[in-house]
Amino acid sequence: MIRAKISGTGSAVPDKVLTNFDLERMVDTSDEWIVTRTGIRERRIASEGEYTSTFATAAALRALEAAGVAAEEIDLIVVGTLTPDFPFPATACLVQQNIKAPNAACFDLSAACSGFIYALSTAQRFILTGGAKKALVIGAEVLSRVVDWTDRNTCLLFGDGAGAVVLEAVEGERGVLSTHIHSDGNYWELLHQKGCGSRNPVSQKAVDERISYISMQGNEVFKLAVRAMGEVALEALSANGLTTEDISLFIPHQANQRIIDSVGKRLSLGADKVYVNLDRYGNTSAASIPIALDEVVRAGRVKEGDIVLLSAFGGGLTWGSAALRW
Repeated sequence: MIRAKISGTGSAVPDKVLTNFDLERMVDTSDEWIVTRTGIRERRIASEGEYTSTFATAAALRALEAAGVAAEEIDLIVVGTLTPDFPFPATACLVQQNIKAPNAACFDLSAACSGFIYALSTAQRFILTGGAKKALVIGAEVLSRVVDWTDRNTCLLFGDGAGAVVLEAVEGERGVLSTHIHSDGNYWELLHQKGCGSRNPVSQKAVDERISYISMQGNEVFKLAVRAMGEVALEALSANGLTTEDISLFIPHQANQRIIDSVGKRLSLGADKVYVNLDRYGNTSAASIPIALDEVVRAGRVKEGDIVLLSAFGGGLTWGSAALRW
């Protein structure tokens, strides 16, 4: 049986750290308030001259090195992001240029915080149908450029960074067992960035109305995220004849500690089986799961044969999961 197997992981985050105490000097908030409601203590913020492609490239190079794969062998690059360098060309094309991967087809994919799962699912299908043999799947964001730093309800949540995996066609039982993706556009207004696309193009009006920034109805998103992430995680287990007892490690999208705790409880998982780095990075959207995956791999938290479960939820609304046998 041909499967798509993760053969290498990589991640990259900015050097600049923005703590909750730094935010206390910027907006009406406090470290205690932020930690109690979100679990976040600090986040990484891109400096001038650093872009989504900066971190996507660094993460990709580390994943290639870990996999022992040359850039010339890559025939597909998919970048999940809601903060591309440009509307076009795709950030994936910029990564291609930077890592010197001339044989790759490249495109970006927009599914907000579910972007990495969507990108992984897409690349997996390319491999299973013979459309690619070796792919780079990247989740990368510079959310600090689309955050309203005067809005205390959103500015404290987000951070920047990227994670990447090399996906290869292999024979056997190890690899991506299945991916599951869903969406519901009826709820798009709960989490969005209205400017500056074709509906609300760049203009002084857009600047004055501050619609180029992330807008979120947090309470409603919270409730939907808990239900959707739990259901889609269980869907992945059911599709593979697995139970929650089979899970070696659960890596959820790092949006909010209370969401993570609620989903973990729904799956009957102890804290030792749920990986969290939210306190150090905040919500890095499409980058959160691949950054976390790279951390657990490099820390030796997963071994051959382990079942690793991924689950995410984001604007769109979108949500998805993936079950992996390491």
